[in-house]
Amino acid sequence: MISMYTKQEIIINSYRDGKSQRSISRELQISRRTVKKYIEEYESYQHNSTSNPELLSGYLSQPSTYRTANRCKFKLTREVQSAIDNLLETNEQKKHSGLRKQMLKKCDIYEQINQQGFEIGYTTVCNYIRSKATASPNKEAFIRQVYQPGKECEFDWGEIKIYISGVLTRFQLAVFTASYSNYRYAAIYQRQDTLAFMESHVSFFDYTQGVFDQMVYDNMRVAVAKFVGKYEKEPTQALLQMRGHYQFNHRFCNAYRGNEKGHVERSVEYIRRKAFGVKGHFDTLHDAEQWLMFIIEKLNSTKQQLTGKTADQMFMEEKKVLRPVSSKLACSEQIKLRVDKYSTISYRTNRYSVPDNLVGQFVDVKIQSHQIHIYQENTIVASHGRSYGKHQWIIGIEHYLSTFKKKPGALKGSVALASSSYLKQLYFNSFSGVPRDFIELLDYCHKHQITNENLKLAIERLINSGIVQISTEQVKALLGNKPYSHKQPISSQTTNMAKEQLSQATALMN
Repeated sequence: MISMYTKQEIIINSYRDGKSQRSISRELQISRRTVKKYIEEYESYQHNSTSNPELLSGYLSQPSTYRTANRCKFKLTREVQSAIDNLLETNEQKKHSGLRKQMLKKCDIYEQINQQGFEIGYTTVCNYIRSKATASPNKEAFIRQVYQPGKECEFDWGEIKIYISGVLTRFQLAVFTASYSNYRYAAIYQRQDTLAFMESHVSFFDYTQGVFDQMVYDNMRVAVAKFVGKYEKEPTQALLQMRGHYQFNHRFCNAYRGNEKGHVERSVEYIRRKAFGVKGHFDTLHDAEQWLMFIIEKLNSTKQQLTGKTADQMFMEEKKVLRPVSSKLACSEQIKLRVDKYSTISYRTNRYSVPDNLVGQFVDVKIQSHQIHIYQENTIVASHGRSYGKHQWIIGIEHYLSTFKKKPGALKGSVALASSSYLKQLYFNSFSGVPRDFIELLDYCHKHQITNENLKLAIERLINSGIVQISTEQVKALLGNKPYSHKQPISSQTTNMAKEQLSQATALMN
């Protein structure tokens, strides 16, 4: 861009010194066309300044202007615009699907564009997106606070919607953020209930191996039992139990002022976007949890703009002043239930199987957010992953083996067999005519703690060996064979000397 000073130099050299356009171009290192352009513009202003002398002086004191409307864009090409439009279209689809909170922001779109191999500036991306969207309303101002290491940590819930095995499922995200270091931690739960609230804290303190002086909450129902007066709140029994065990103080935000938890409010939105804004399909919930922890560790190891340090580095300073964690707090709900005629216990419309010899008896049930453990006289008899569906049957076929031995005909259409797709396929492929043999095989696997994976490997070995009709005895024989491991003899100095002497004696005799 030609500066106002250079424009004046062109006019002075031409009119005062009488230099040619070629010499002016050579001295100022600019194009002859540019020199000619400004001389002609000056002559035009000079011709029109007879009636208005200020017009000519105004031209010499104004910076140069350029017409950029018809100029082609070198960075923001059609390919880049198409890539940005695709991401904006994905945002619109998420908005209509109820995934508004997992939409990509401008900075996320900029990262995705760079990962696709396009070299473009962040400002260019923002300007293009802004040109296609309406202006946003004025936002509330926030007051930045100063925090001391180890003094305060904030907690909040956030909702996510992800696909598990192709099914869109709603989950709750428990998020912790240290106020000083901005160190983050998050975990996925099915509900915002008391068990998840307590287990998330136990998991967080176990992860950090330290306890902060004060935990900050908004007016969530799992933390606030009731309001006392205009400003006072009474904590729940769960929060009081955690306070007593871990020895921390707590603070509640004012009503409808969740922004008073400045860090965690931002962290919920930030983690949700970074973890599930780009990737939202997983085979299992465990895969989603592993992906979340990968993103958390990545965010904690990224340098922060204000401090120039990572959250990991700042948390190492903070960890020195945290109180140590003495032991894990046991978080569970204990109830007593009767086993029905289907050898199941019913909890929140779902049924969980127990060994069939317990029909009609009372059992102790220990309920956690992800697991259900069933006890009979202080001995665990069954464990199941907790289901949050409605009217689900969570069945272990090993719990019905005694009944199947008496009623082998009930195996074919049972829910117990249908609950395992592999066992059902194996039964109809190889044992449909001999249910007693299949029950005997299941009993053998249960007694010897043989998993379905090991059973599947044994069946595949038999099929690969050319056996057409698989029998229970063949499978049991293959599962019962232990792999032979050949151990090399231990070599010692005495053994080596004896071998050398024998070699010498053999040589003398020969």
